[in-house]
Amino acid sequence: MIGPTAYIHSNRLTQNITAIKNQIGNRKLMLVIKANGYGHGAINIAKILIGYEDIIYCVFSIEEADLLRNNGINNQILILSRLNIDWLHKAYENDYWVNACHFDDLKTLQEFYYKYDACPKIHLEFDTGMTRLGFSQSEANKVFKFISENNFLLVEGIYSHFATADEGDISFADHQLKLFNFIISLSRNFNLSFKYIHCSNSGALLNLPTSYFNTIRVGMLAYGIAPSSEVSMYIELKPVLSFCGPIVNVRRVQPLTPISYGSTYETKNSTNIGVIQMGFADGFPRPWYQNGYVSYEGNHYKIAGRACMDQFMVDFGNTEPDIGDEVLVFGKKNNDEIPLEIIADKIKTTTYVLLTSIHGRTKFVIL
Repeated sequence: MIGPTAYIHSNRLTQNITAIKNQIGNRKLMLVIKANGYGHGAINIAKILIGYEDIIYCVFSIEEADLLRNNGINNQILILSRLNIDWLHKAYENDYWVNACHFDDLKTLQEFYYKYDACPKIHLEFDTGMTRLGFSQSEANKVFKFISENNFLLVEGIYSHFATADEGDISFADHQLKLFNFIISLSRNFNLSFKYIHCSNSGALLNLPTSYFNTIRVGMLAYGIAPSSEVSMYIELKPVLSFCGPIVNVRRVQPLTPISYGSTYETKNSTNIGVIQMGFADGFPRPWYQNGYVSYEGNHYKIAGRACMDQFMVDFGNTEPDIGDEVLVFGKKNNDEIPLEIIADKIKTTTYVLLTSIHGRTKFVIL
């Protein structure tokens, strides 16, 4: 079946990783590859980077970790979700790092060790302002005391997550950073040290260099997309993904011809209407139809009417495109370019939402 294609530009990904590594120096790099690699295909990303054995992958679930291992990816993997006793044994066997973020997690790990004389490696998560997962500051001494008294628990890392590091006003991020530094200082009272200390995300990498600890955690930047419109992209990066759809039909229609559901679009002149075999079920950003456009052979053409579940229409004017050619919805491919950031801004959403919406009948092609 002819349908949408997500082209993954391998050279851009490796160039982005090189640029990020140059920015962070000799610090360790964590690459967030959860949610199917932010819509790029986690295995696609990991296989392109197969030679980068020092990259640490961050996933959310045990299933995402298994997917990497089962496809020959031997890099270290951190699971960011709340740990679950049902998969701790698998985590230990596959050398996955687990997230301890609640005191019950520490007790679970302790009981696991007593039962199996083994324990997966652990990263402690502290909540400094996301109000999501993580120990609170008030628990820090209790946590560190427990770790020091149970030194069979293999605590390798400590981390937190910024809530506003990708915004113009970073005052709250500064507050979080001070709190995280204070928590780390408390750990020294118990003679604890951590091989991996990480707090920076993509926004902090660009916006808050004082948050560079010995490990940097990067997601969206690696894929060549700005984490928000409020931070300066001073590192030269390129979009890794180009999202395209094939033209499957072209017809010449008369003025005042209604197009698509609700007849919200009506042609002004005699024009060529092309049908693109991609819809919102595949990840096309449906609200973009209102003022949006696609790119074809270096030119922009208006989307005509509401996007359907499986298809959408384009007003090509007097251009007569060839059936089988592709239009670019977002990304950069050959002479066509539509930055994802523009669409996100125009339809009041985020680049994260748009990328992770790619699914359905989409075929992935690595270039």
